[in-house]
Amino acid sequence: MSQKQTLSFQAEVAQLLHLVTHSLYSNKDIFIRELVSNASDACDKLRFEALAEAALYEDAPNLEVRVEFDKAARTLTITDNGIGLSEKEAIENLGTIAKSGTREFMNRLSGDQKADAQLIGQFGVGFYSGFIVADKITVESRRAGLKPEEGVRWVSGGTGDFEVEAITREKRGTSVTLHLREDAADYLSNWKLKSIIGKYSDHISLPILMRKEEWKEGEEGKPGEMVVTDEWETVNKASALWSRPKKDITDEQYKEFYKTIAHDQQDPLAWSHNRVEGSTDYTQLLYVPAHAPFDLWNRDKPHGVKLYVRRVFIMDDAQALLPLYMRFVKGVVDSADLPLNVSRELLQESRDVKSIREGNTRRVLSMLEDLAANKPEDYAKFWAEFGAVLKEGLAEDFGNTERLAKLLRFASTTTDTVSVSLADYKARMKEGQEAIYYITAETAAGARNSPQLEVFRKKGIEVLLMTDRVDEWALNYLHEFDGTPMQSVARGAVDLGKLQDETEKKAAEEAAEAFKPLLAKLKEALKDKASDVRVTTRLVDSPACLVVSEGGMSLQLNRLLKQMGQKAPEVKPILEVNAEHPLVKKLDASPSFHDLAHILFDQALLAEGGLPEDPAAYVKRVNALLA
Repeated sequence: MSQKQTLSFQAEVAQLLHLVTHSLYSNKDIFIRELVSNASDACDKLRFEALAEAALYEDAPNLEVRVEFDKAARTLTITDNGIGLSEKEAIENLGTIAKSGTREFMNRLSGDQKADAQLIGQFGVGFYSGFIVADKITVESRRAGLKPEEGVRWVSGGTGDFEVEAITREKRGTSVTLHLREDAADYLSNWKLKSIIGKYSDHISLPILMRKEEWKEGEEGKPGEMVVTDEWETVNKASALWSRPKKDITDEQYKEFYKTIAHDQQDPLAWSHNRVEGSTDYTQLLYVPAHAPFDLWNRDKPHGVKLYVRRVFIMDDAQALLPLYMRFVKGVVDSADLPLNVSRELLQESRDVKSIREGNTRRVLSMLEDLAANKPEDYAKFWAEFGAVLKEGLAEDFGNTERLAKLLRFASTTTDTVSVSLADYKARMKEGQEAIYYITAETAAGARNSPQLEVFRKKGIEVLLMTDRVDEWALNYLHEFDGTPMQSVARGAVDLGKLQDETEKKAAEEAAEAFKPLLAKLKEALKDKASDVRVTTRLVDSPACLVVSEGGMSLQLNRLLKQMGQKAPEVKPILEVNAEHPLVKKLDASPSFHDLAHILFDQALLAEGGLPEDPAAYVKRVNALLA
C-alpha cells in the first residue's frame, strides 16, 4: 500500500460508534481496562506464536505495555510490543465487528444503554470504547516478522470512515493514541491513570509501565509542581492474579479480573480459586456469571476457560476443560504439566486434561451447591439465567447425575415461582404417594391448565411443571430421585397407588366394562389418529385427554424435534375419555358420532399443546355442530 486510503466502516460499526460516543458506558474509566486488556492479549498472542517461531521476538524478548500522556497535545497513548497488526488485519479488525457475531450484535441492540453496554465486550469490540473520551484515535502498528516499512497507520474520528496508510515503524507491536476531548482532560494525570490501572488492570501478568513523576520546586515566587521524567516504572503488580495467594487478593480484585476476562460489566455471582495438586498440578480460578450471554444456546460457539501452561497463554476457549453444559463458566486454568505446544486435538486426548476437566466440573458443582444452600436469592438468579443449560448435564454427565438432580428447580401446582427442588417435593409428598409427578408443556399456562392434572388437583397431589424446551430430553435420563421414581402424568395409565381408594378403583373398572362397546366404536373412528382409546380416572372436568404409552416418545418432544428440522417417528397417542363427562355420555347416541369423535380427539390435542392435523376440517365439524 503506497498511499493513504479512506475506507468506510461496516454499517454495524457505525451504529456501535454512535452508541459509544453517546456515553454507552456508565463508567468512562472502562476504556483504560479495555485498551490495556487488548494490549496484554496482543503480547499473549506473540508469546504463543513465538513458541513455534522464536524469531518473532526480534530484539525485544521482554513483553510489556506502556501508558503515557502529553498534556500539551492532549493525547493518551497505550503501546504494547506484542504481535502487532498488518495492513490487512488493521482494516479487518478495526473496521468490522467480530465476523461471527455481526448479525447477532445488531439483533440484540435495544436502545437501552445499560443493556446494550453488556454487548460491547461480548463481541470483542472493546477497542471502540476509546471513543467515549476521544474525538480521534490513531493506531500505529507493525506485525511481528514484517519489515519496518510494512507498518500501518489507522486513523478515525469515530464517524463513518477511517484512513489507512503505510508507515515505517522500527518496533513491532501497536500504539493506540487517543486525542482526548476537552471534557476528558482529567485523564492527562499520572495519579488518575495509576489509580485506574491499579483498579482494573493490576492482575495483568505483564508489566504496565508509566513515566515517573517527581516534585520540582518552583522558582522564586512561583509554586512547585509534579513533572514527568524520562524514567519508567511498573505501576501494576505484574504477576498473574491466579498465581498469587488467595489471602493477598481482595474481593474487588477478583471481581475486576472477572470483568476483564469475561468482558462483562456486572459482578459475578460466585468464584472459586484453588491450587490443585495430585496426579496433575494446576491452578483454577472459575467464575459463575450473573447473566447469560446472548448466544448461550449456540452449542457450536467457541466457549470455555482461558488455558495457560506455566503462566504462558495458550488459548482463549479451551473447551475440553469443562463439559458443554457448563459453557456459561468463565475463568482461567494454569497447568504445570501440559506441554507448551498443546493443541486443541491434544486436549481432547490428554489424560491430564481429563483430570483437570473432572476437577473443574466438581468445583463448579460445589460452587452451585454452596450458592443454593447459603445464598438462595443468588441461586434463584443463577437458575433463571442458566438452569435450562445445567439440565443438559443430566444427559451428558452420568457421573454427576445425583448432584445435578439436587440442583434442579421447578415451578409446581403449589407455587408460581421456579423454586421447588426435588428434595422439597419429596419432603411434602402425601402419605402413600410413591412417585414424583411432573408434566412437560411449552408454556407455564399450558402446563398449569392441562386436563391431565385434574385428578391430581382434586386429591391435592403436587405436580412439577416443566416448561423448558430441554426438559423433555433431559428428564429421559433422570428416572428417580433419592429412591423415588419420576413419573410423567402424560405417560402411561394413571396409577395413584395407595392414594386411590378401593371405591374409586371399582368404579373405574365398572366404567371401563360398561364403555367397551363405545370404546370399540371410537377406536374404529379414530384408527388413523389414536393407537388406543380407554376410560381414565385422571380426568375430572374435561371429556378427554391424550397420553402416550409408558416409555414412548411424548407428543411435545416429537413436535420439538420436528421444529428443529430433525427426523422424528410418527407418534399415535392414546385417547383417554372421562366416562362421567356429559359429552362422552351423549356420544354413543349422537347421529354425528363420527364428527364428535374427531372433535373430541382434536380438542384433546389442542389442550395438550398441539394442532389438529387438518385445522379446516376441525373448524368445519365444530361449525356444523354449532349450527
